[in-house]
Amino acid sequence: MSSSRSLNLKKISWLSSRILSGNTIHWGCRRAVVIGGDRNISSNTLVGTRGFASVKRVSRASSASSSPHGDLLSYVRASLDKLQGPSHHWLNRDTESKQLFKEKGTYVVLAGDLLNGTSSDPSCFFEKLKLLQQRCHGVCFMGIHFSDQARIADDRTALAELIVKEYLTFPVLLSEKVPKSSGEEVRYFVFRDFKNPLIYQDKDMDIASVAKALDSLTQDTDKSKSVKLFTNTWSKQADAIKEPHFSSFLQDLFLYFPGCISADEAGDCLFLSDSNHHRIIISNSSGELLDSIGCFPGFEDGEFESAKMLRPAATLYDEEEDCLYIVDSENHAIRKANIKTRVLETVYPKVIKKSGGLWSWVMEKMGLGKDDDTTVDTDAKSEESDSPSLLFPWHILKRDDDSLLVINKSFSKLWIVNLASGEIEEVVEGLQGIMEIYGELITEKLSVLKHLPSTWLQQQTKAITSCKDQPSAALLSSFSKFGDDIVMTDIAGQRVLKLNRESGACSSIKFSNIGILGLPYWLSTPLERVFNLASGVQEAHLSHTHQLRLLPGKISIRLNIEIPQCTELVEPVQESCIWRQARGSITEVSNAGSSLEPSEKVGVSQQWYDELDNLAKEIVNPELAEEEEEEKEEDISEVEGEDDGRIHIDCTVNTSPGTSELIVYAALYLRLAKNEETQGASQEELARRIAETLKPARNMTTMDEELFVKVFLKSKREVRDIVFLKPVHVRVRFDTMDHPKADNSRDIILTDSSAQINVSLGGEQC
Repeated sequence: MSSSRSLNLKKISWLSSRILSGNTIHWGCRRAVVIGGDRNISSNTLVGTRGFASVKRVSRASSASSSPHGDLLSYVRASLDKLQGPSHHWLNRDTESKQLFKEKGTYVVLAGDLLNGTSSDPSCFFEKLKLLQQRCHGVCFMGIHFSDQARIADDRTALAELIVKEYLTFPVLLSEKVPKSSGEEVRYFVFRDFKNPLIYQDKDMDIASVAKALDSLTQDTDKSKSVKLFTNTWSKQADAIKEPHFSSFLQDLFLYFPGCISADEAGDCLFLSDSNHHRIIISNSSGELLDSIGCFPGFEDGEFESAKMLRPAATLYDEEEDCLYIVDSENHAIRKANIKTRVLETVYPKVIKKSGGLWSWVMEKMGLGKDDDTTVDTDAKSEESDSPSLLFPWHILKRDDDSLLVINKSFSKLWIVNLASGEIEEVVEGLQGIMEIYGELITEKLSVLKHLPSTWLQQQTKAITSCKDQPSAALLSSFSKFGDDIVMTDIAGQRVLKLNRESGACSSIKFSNIGILGLPYWLSTPLERVFNLASGVQEAHLSHTHQLRLLPGKISIRLNIEIPQCTELVEPVQESCIWRQARGSITEVSNAGSSLEPSEKVGVSQQWYDELDNLAKEIVNPELAEEEEEEKEEDISEVEGEDDGRIHIDCTVNTSPGTSELIVYAALYLRLAKNEETQGASQEELARRIAETLKPARNMTTMDEELFVKVFLKSKREVRDIVFLKPVHVRVRFDTMDHPKADNSRDIILTDSSAQINVSLGGEQC
């Protein structure tokens, strides 16, 4: 299965799995009045009140320095072009951008003590800001945390954990200077051109009202799309998908925020939500990977290799249907994965695909399809804002009557989703209301936690949420019973633990057969570099370049890759983890190792005869034919390795006169070697070695090694057990000369050549 999945991936990834498709994402909201629609309101006038939202508008003519909150606006404007200053530091900013934002534009700023200035779960603040960010394009979003010199170091680490936990894609500024007009209370500031801020005092601000206010501020700009997105909440992925700029260190870990886990005890399967990698990993109880769902952040149904999700959370296995229900958190959707057919589909919201032929499909893949190519199955007479919708769901349970209970992370809202109709039947508000109706069902599952040490549970609860009302409920989807054991995700340590309920013994699951995951999506290929960078996906860093000047013909190339010292391969590299691409005047002939002859492309007729020959072999001696096929798969499944400690990747190309380029990507899964040098090193020293290995040639984010080390030391995990990915990106450029002439001056001569290219991935010395 691994070989066929790799072949299918190579065929479709460059178009359907990497280019962000034109599929759409569903947002829902309630009807609301307009706040701040009039731009000529006098000074200190209350614009209006709706629900829990209160807004104060200062004079339209006032400048940043003269308004009551001018000191905050001036501070923000002064920090835009500097990654770090005397009193500020950007935590998750893209360093490739010389200027963070333009001075002329619309801003939404969440400012205050983001860690301690809230009375309950702070996720509600960030969810509202993220929802506005998803809807209102052309608007600049940011967060500002005010700290002091005494706790600046601890706050920096805590904010880094918060960014990963809440999946914050907007920049966060850590400030030691608190403007006079601000304090620990968290507030939303909405303004344009650093003038006339709208101040939202309460955390329960009305999203619809703010969206209308943002539209009134951006109505003069061509980039404004808030009206369109407010009335039609399905938006193109090319505009919607962004990722946190922490990928240099955290994204290259084998697991990146393993948020939830569930199990199928009868089938010996674990379903792990590798949330920030946007995929579901399927393994057995021993950790051997069996399959994976998801290839790229987005929203798209289809086969497991091409399906897309955006931060999947809880999962629920249905034994009768042999399917897996998945909470697609950032897409506000419920997905259903058929384990037998390996197809992912959407349960909620109900999606209708309109068939428009091949050209419509191509336009959709390029993100240029029409807005009505994908629609929601709702009554045309009812307005979308009147219907309830999922908003950042996280947990999932099943009732007896074929309906799902879906709960958000803070346990402030529960939705009952009917599986037959794909609609929301009922919404329950508040923790108290949820526990009154479904408390018995929730408590029954949480009762398993009594077997675990209380101190360890407190650490895991704190890593997931800071909700004080029902802290244990945060772990509802983080564990599952599995025989005599409890399997549980360790978000702080980026791992999965197995705890025996009787003995209390705890061990970390060692995953194997990692090559089944293929090449990770964030190692983007050059063809999609511009498109993906525009959507927040960074390009893999260049490991090595090489120049060759050879005669035309067949060239056999071997890459000899030296991994960083003090590291070792977790398992042999599989072909599914390698991507080769030929550009220019060369064509790739073989993806296999040197032990196999290159396979030339043949015509359809020859392929038909070959299939007949294979069929004849199966009829005459089916067992022999099956053995030959298994041997063939074994030959191409692993990349050849030798006793010299290096990894060898073989490529064969046919060259013609001219210039060309061979591009090779590979994913190497490593860990620190367990030898005498690492045995005597402290955990901090080992963490620094991993950071040095993961650090790219040019760091594109503001997360440095020191912060990475502190985050990992807080997990109290054995650093030598951490599995991380070391990307390989090699470019071989060819300058192929003209064909040499034969003696008769008419025929040309083709030559066979070979080349050895040594690649060193560097890393700290032992």
